[in-house]
Amino acid sequence: MAERLRSVSAIADIPASIWDALANPPGAAFNPFVSHAFLNGLEVSGCVGGKTGWKPFHLVLEEDGNIAGLVPCYLKSHSMGEYVFDHGFADAFHRAGGNYYPKLQVAVPFTPVPGPRFLAPTAAGKAKLAAGLKAMTNELGASSVHVTFLQEEEWGGMTQLGFLQRQDIQFHWHNQGYSNFQDFLATLSSSKRKNIRKERQAVANNGITFEHATGDSLREEHWDHFFHFYMDTGARKWGKPYLTRAFFSHLHDTMRQHVLLVMAKREGRIIAGALNLIGSDRLYGRNWGCVEDHPFLHFETCYYQAIDFAILRGLKIVEAGAQGEHKLARGYLPVKTYSLHHFAHPGLANAVAEYLQSERAAIDENQQELAEHSPFRVERE
Repeated sequence: MAERLRSVSAIADIPASIWDALANPPGAAFNPFVSHAFLNGLEVSGCVGGKTGWKPFHLVLEEDGNIAGLVPCYLKSHSMGEYVFDHGFADAFHRAGGNYYPKLQVAVPFTPVPGPRFLAPTAAGKAKLAAGLKAMTNELGASSVHVTFLQEEEWGGMTQLGFLQRQDIQFHWHNQGYSNFQDFLATLSSSKRKNIRKERQAVANNGITFEHATGDSLREEHWDHFFHFYMDTGARKWGKPYLTRAFFSHLHDTMRQHVLLVMAKREGRIIAGALNLIGSDRLYGRNWGCVEDHPFLHFETCYYQAIDFAILRGLKIVEAGAQGEHKLARGYLPVKTYSLHHFAHPGLANAVAEYLQSERAAIDENQQELAEHSPFRVERE
């Protein structure tokens, strides 16, 4: 079988039908973030490419002239917008006289959502792609390659190829077949149940109502409002928001059936909004913002409204984004996330490997401690 690995500088160079068949194959849970439409939207709207420090460098595996595997990959000149922090590795390498950038980043840009990263139907194909990433690192003179927020089964199968393993924790809500929000509340301890009711009532008492805009009910004016919220939050949190207004219009044109905008209204005015994407079995919370400050508005808009929607749609999980131990008291439980790392310099690789070993032990301990503070009732015999 004739095989070759090559890279492409634009996802548009790969037919959408081929990309999507590998990223979201029939029978697998649909993940909107690895779809051709989402990743292409980031490129055509200027969120990546150009002078953003995210240069598309997607890896392609060909067998007998046919595309048999893909990896969404970017050549990076910084470590922003990744949510798996390697600034300490970069600083140490620079102090030792090395150049940490450029590096290769296998990821969905600006998106801490777990999903497939080695887009191939077989374990052998995934291994060839992983080996190709290491070879591409050397050919480009990059310091390293980082595969972030990949699925656990992919993560566990790559250690034999010399990748270092890293873990972190997110908080996800799990639908236990609830008929409504009250069913969910009934499973919580008394104190947590009362607290959530108090928070939701406080928002309602301020005259705030909610609209769920999705599919054909979405309009460009929804996006105008949301983009204003997004820019305000981004400017206060990290200085330069990553997503452009054109990107949201692209989502509207190509993926609105997979979009949920939760819009909060008060006295006829939209005052807050949260962007979610809809998969086949879960809801993914992404960005939010507001123009009025009200107690518990963030919790209601981002967490409780998401639970309401998931129950209505019969979705199994709500992923509420990166970090946030405050989510635990609101029914979101700790789950691990996974990343892989390869460093071309043996000294840096050895130092990071030692650090990650102790970090993984700390993550295990933290997850256990968090689980002991579960908000759910303890059934007594």
